Amino acid sequence: MTVSLPLVVVLGFFAWGAVRFLGVRAWVVVLVALFGFWLSHTFLAPAIETGTRSGVHVINGSHA
Repeated sequence: MTVSLPLVVVLGFFAWGAVRFLGVRAWVVVLVALFGFWLSHTFLAPAIETGTRSGVHVINGSHA
């Protein structure tokens, strides 16, 4: 069985878990999310996207 989840859902789950179980304050999660949003509009965005896609590909492995 294959389950496909968008990366944003997985990251949201981890953020919820950090707030719930690790005691991370909600404002820290919001601040990090805003930082990511603003970072996506810089010259680093293509490199981050390529690195993320490569990392997901490595984790998923090759299904030929």
